[in-house]
Amino acid sequence: MKQRLSVRAIINDNGKVLILKRATGRETILGKYELPGGKLAYGEQPEDALRRYLHDDAGLHVQAAQLFDAVTYIDHDDRAIQYGVIVYTVTLTPDQRPVSLSGNYNKYLWKPMTSLQQNELTDLTQLLLGIVKQETITDESLANISDNDVKMSTENEVIVYTDGGSRGNPGPSAAGFIIVDNSREVIAEGGEFLGITTNNQAEYHGVRLGLEAAKELGFKKAHFKIDSMLVVNQMNGHYKIKNRELWPIHERIRELMKFFTLVTFSHVPREQNQLADGMVNKTLDTHTDNG
Repeated sequence: MKQRLSVRAIINDNGKVLILKRATGRETILGKYELPGGKLAYGEQPEDALRRYLHDDAGLHVQAAQLFDAVTYIDHDDRAIQYGVIVYTVTLTPDQRPVSLSGNYNKYLWKPMTSLQQNELTDLTQLLLGIVKQETITDESLANISDNDVKMSTENEVIVYTDGGSRGNPGPSAAGFIIVDNSREVIAEGGEFLGITTNNQAEYHGVRLGLEAAKELGFKKAHFKIDSMLVVNQMNGHYKIKNRELWPIHERIRELMKFFTLVTFSHVPREQNQLADGMVNKTLDTHTDNG
C-alpha cells in the first residue's frame, strides 16, 4: 500500500471553524466543505506545507501552528493509498485580511462545529472534526467538575492512558495503564505480562486493562489516550480489524464498554504517554529479572 502525507488546519475564531467548499476535484469531494490543507510536496516539511496551502488557497498568514493530532486515513476513492494526516491548530496573524480563495474553492464559511451537517463535509473532514469534538467534550467535562466533586462516583470521568509493547514483535510482551482524575492525579495504575504476543495485541490488552480497572473503581465515563493510531482508528470504527488474533481482545473490550455510559478513544504522541509506557517496561523488566 502506498503512503502519502498531508496536512490540515483547524482555525478557530470565537467558537467557529473555517471550512472551504471545493470547486475542483473528483466527484466525491466536489461541492463539499473541507478543512484547509493538502498533500505535502516531495521533501517538504509539514509546517511549510501548512503555511503554503493557507496562503495560496485562502490568502491567510500563520502566526503560530501547534500540532493537534496525527491520523491515518484510507481514501474511499483509492484504497491503495494510505494517508498520514498531520493536523494543526492555527493562530492567524493579528493583521489578517478577509479570506481570499484560490480557484480550488468557491466559498468559505466560519461555522460552529455543532451546526455542521455531515453530508456537506468530505469524509476526511468528518473524521477530523469528530476528533476535535471528542477532545472538546473531554476538556469541557473535566473543567466542569469542581474540586469538591473528586469523590469516587459512578458519574465521574477519568482519563486512561494505555500502552503495550513486545520485545521482538512477536516476543515477550506486556500492557500497562495509568488512570488520572480531573485534577490529573494518578488514582490507579497497573501492568500485566502477556507472554509471547505482538505489539498490536499488547496495545489492545492495555485498553482492556484500563477498562477493567475503571469498571472496578466504579467509573462510568472513560476517555482513553493511546499512542497507537491503529488502535484508535479501529476502536473509533475508521479501520476494520483484519487480524484474527485481535478479535477476541476486541470483543472483550466491547463487552466491557457496555458497563460505561461514555468511552472515547483519541491519539496522543508517544512523549505524552510515558507513564503508561513506563508501566509496560517495568512489567517486562520485572518478569525478565524474575525469569
